[in-house]
Parts: sequence; structure tokens; C-alpha cells
Amino acid sequence: MLLFVGLGNPGRAYARNRHNIGYMAVDAIASAHRVPPFRLRFKGLASEAVVGGERVILLKPETYMNESGRAVGEAMRFYKIALSGIIVFHDELDLPPGRVRVKVGGGNAGHNGLRSISENIGNDYRRVRIGIGHPGDKDRVYGYVLSDFGKAESAWVETVCAAIATHVELLVQGDDASFQNKIHLAMEAAGFGKDGPA
Repeated sequence: MLLFVGLGNPGRAYARNRHNIGYMAVDAIASAHRVPPFRLRFKGLASEAVVGGERVILLKPETYMNESGRAVGEAMRFYKIALSGIIVFHDELDLPPGRVRVKVGGGNAGHNGLRSISENIGNDYRRVRIGIGHPGDKDRVYGYVLSDFGKAESAWVETVCAAIATHVELLVQGDDASFQNKIHLAMEAAGFGKDGPA
């Protein structure tokens, strides 16, 4: 069994924020795999599906980003899921927009959602890092991640989320390298280069 966690902040005011691309990715997975409606569980919204022959719990913590680990910890303990079975989808400032990288463990680079999860369950879970680009100045980061994607960004956001949903079975199979490659190819096919949208 696996636990897919999409990070974000709850409520309409945050729905299109850059910080919420983890929610968007999990919603795209849910839509592509005909997941039943999400319902309130584990201090978040949860649902369940079979993806690539594996039972998968989808979770969007509703604790606000800084307390995401409380929701993840509850779901992990309830289902007795190993740390290796947890995959967290989140925004990544240090990658160009639309680039995706998967890694296990590592630092949290100031991401409060990841910090909370690591504090609650440990550090060696898989992270699907979804690039949103960097505003160029660390003093602008807070406002940048909590502002909405612009209209011009909608195309790449939808493309990367759809590609994640299409190829998520590779993650389930543990083939992270092929998953990354498929996302890269999908973005290039849609006209988005390796450095992100022009």
C-alpha cells in the first residue's frame, strides 16, 4: 500500500497558489484514475484507489502547510504504511517551472510542509518535486509561493499535472527515473523546454 500526499493550503483563497501545486497534482491523479470523492479523514481530505495494481491512499492535508505532518502521520499509522511507501507531491522553488524530480530524503530547503512531515514521520520518504521557479530574491519567496499562477502559466501547470497523472503508475512501480523522463518528454512535446516555459 502507498500513500500519495499532495501539499497545499485548504480553501478557495489558496486554490490556485503556486504553493498548492501538490494538491493540483493529486487532484489530477484522482481524476485520471476515477478515484471516489474525497472525504474528511486524518485531518485532511482522503480517498482511495488502485493504481498500477497497488492500493493507494490519496491525501490532501487540511492542517495548513506548516502542520502537514500531523495529517500524514495519522494516515501512515492508521494504514501501517512504511516510510518507503509515502510519496509527497510538492512545489519546488529550485527547479524551473514544470520540471519534475523525484528524490528520497534530503533537506527541506525551507519548505515548511516537508519540514513538518519529516518532524512527524522521519525524513526518508519519496518527494515528487514540481518546479515552480524562483522569484529571484529570497525576500520575495513568501509572497511568490502564496500568489496565484498567472494566466500565462496555466498551460504548463495543466500539462505537468496531467503528465504526472498519466505516468504515476511508474512511481507505483518504483521506477522514478522513467517517471521523470516521461514527464520531461510530455513537457517538451507540449512546447515547454528543459528550462521551463519561455
